[in-house]
Amino acid sequence: MRIELHATAFDPWAVLAQHVATAAHLRGRGGALATFVGTMRDRNDGDHVQGMRLEHYPGMTERELERIAGEAAARWPLLDVVLLHRFGELQPDDPIVLVAVWSEHRAAAFDACRFIMEALKSRAPFWKKERLAHGERWVTTNTPGTAG
Repeated sequence: MRIELHATAFDPWAVLAQHVATAAHLRGRGGALATFVGTMRDRNDGDHVQGMRLEHYPGMTERELERIAGEAAARWPLLDVVLLHRFGELQPDDPIVLVAVWSEHRAAAFDACRFIMEALKSRAPFWKKERLAHGERWVTTNTPGTAG
């Protein structure tokens, strides 16, 4: 399991390629890899967003991400999890989060990946401050992760 917070930009596809290349425990076992990459949007609540500052509570944030990944591993037969999250200054299109889940079968990989992402959005201590043309604002709600 790999859980990291990054103050600088990361390439999610390069991270995945590097992880697969060095993860001997996955060779021949991982029948499924489910991924989610979240990027910064340039619009929110009808306004153009020029940039964003993403803050977190060091120590507490890592522990909560570890707890979430551990819960997923307890619920589904997972082979590995990679969870990377940005903090600091971001621009539109910057990757914010990478969730990658390996399992022998797709159902477990899909379900665990979605669980991790939804739990992260509702439980991990992150705060977003958007930069708009007319000032700044704190984001007080998350976009829903489920339809309806």
